[in-house]
Amino acid sequence: MKKFVLIIVSVATVFTSCKNPEKEMTEAQLVAKAMEIHERVITLDTHCDINVANFTDSINYTQDLDSQVTLSKMKKGGLDVAWFIVYTGQDSLTEGGFAKAYENAMAKFNAIHKLVEEIAPDQIELATTTADVKRIVASGKKVAMIGIENGYPVGNDITNVQKFYELGGRYMSLAHNGHSQLSDSNTGEADGIWLHNGLSELGKQVIVEMNKVGMMIDVSHPSKEAIKQMIELSKAPVIASHSSARALCDHSRNLDDEQLAWMKKNGGVVQTVAFKSYVNKEKSDARAAIETEIGKQIMDSMGVVWMEWKDLGPLPSEEKEAYYNSYSVMSKIRDQKLKEMTDLPPAVNVSDFVDHIDYLVEKIGIDHVGISSDFDGGGGLEGWNDASETFNVTLELVRRGYTESQIAQLWSGNLLRVLDEVSAVAEKWQTN
Repeated sequence: MKKFVLIIVSVATVFTSCKNPEKEMTEAQLVAKAMEIHERVITLDTHCDINVANFTDSINYTQDLDSQVTLSKMKKGGLDVAWFIVYTGQDSLTEGGFAKAYENAMAKFNAIHKLVEEIAPDQIELATTTADVKRIVASGKKVAMIGIENGYPVGNDITNVQKFYELGGRYMSLAHNGHSQLSDSNTGEADGIWLHNGLSELGKQVIVEMNKVGMMIDVSHPSKEAIKQMIELSKAPVIASHSSARALCDHSRNLDDEQLAWMKKNGGVVQTVAFKSYVNKEKSDARAAIETEIGKQIMDSMGVVWMEWKDLGPLPSEEKEAYYNSYSVMSKIRDQKLKEMTDLPPAVNVSDFVDHIDYLVEKIGIDHVGISSDFDGGGGLEGWNDASETFNVTLELVRRGYTESQIAQLWSGNLLRVLDEVSAVAEKWQTN
């Protein structure tokens, strides 16, 4: 039986759902109902970034770290399954660049395996199938799964797809911020410059290979044309591991209504992401202006030159990693300063986040919508700012009238259904 600590962050709620909000229940009754549901359903977050420095014998997720995801925070919030991400930033499309990217990916694979095999095998276990997830949750342990953000580490060696699968990778996106050797990125929208006009020839071969081995195709980050080509090529459903609705927030990382229609027709699932600037641009921008000013002052005191995210792309991986580390230190200091300030603009919150879930459910149906955080990669908002606050998402869903079966679908059922269907396609392919 799942046990979690009740942590509720109060946010103003506007009932925008097409469902019947639970208006007749008292707040105490709503919370009690949500707690029962949250304990019974399998909660799964498809995108949690990692820092290999937090996967050592002396510093790791068994401790109370500042990271948004730790084992104690998963337990407190009742988060059952965390997809830990093998992320590699985009660098040069050269053999040297590919070699460094591969080394980075292997370090993250190894870190995740170290957590589940050496550091805390009594608390968390790696799952590669739906059956694994259900078995591990029933045992009382937390579940680790592995996603790959950016196909750049594949290099020009397509056999790396199989290798990454054997290491536990169960989804992969073909690009991140910047065009890879496999796919154009959504970032091309900013300047209209494309490298492949969608997928490269190698990228198309990788899509086929992913279908063959049973790895889910992730369409978060690639360009719209690349996404279209992926869906046309794939013999299995695809996922967007961390994207929201562009109709509600006009950002190139979100999916527009045409893309949502493609996802529905394909049978895939959109994992709504709790990333402030992808959820509510107006609120995020107003708050960000203040946060940026404070952040610049702190970075200056640290002797670090402030950089805009868009300018990080051309930097070598080592410099980007160093900047991310400095930014992480700064953000903790900044957040403490913000807590002490009054009259701040309203923050993007859980209610804004669930607005996107409502929209996606109404647009493409409950069978095609899921949940993700992008914790430790920029994600998090008021009410769900780390894994310990996971219950607040369930509470808001109950508040808006979602049933237990629908909440179970949103939290894990839809994503695991796609994983099963992708595995079935691979099994059929391998036996023919």
